[in-house]
Amino acid sequence: MEVLEPLGLSVTAAARLLGVTRPALSALLNGRSALSPDMALRIEKAFGPRMDTLLRMQTAFEIAEARKREGEIKVERYVPKEETARS
Repeated sequence: MEVLEPLGLSVTAAARLLGVTRPALSALLNGRSALSPDMALRIEKAFGPRMDTLLRMQTAFEIAEARKREGEIKVERYVPKEETARS
């Protein structure tokens, strides 16, 4: 929403401009869905920011979110056993 207000666009108008449904754009803007390559390309075409920049920002966000949950993920490091000598 904060992104659209300076442009004078409602979510409905922006969705129409991007060729997506209002619920799809609303989910993205409210953090309920991730930015897809398709949506990033639509945003690039409509508003100018490069698709690759938008997707790098999305990836950085997802990495930060995963790091926040790092302590909840219980996985032990795999250490391969040495192979036995063949006769």
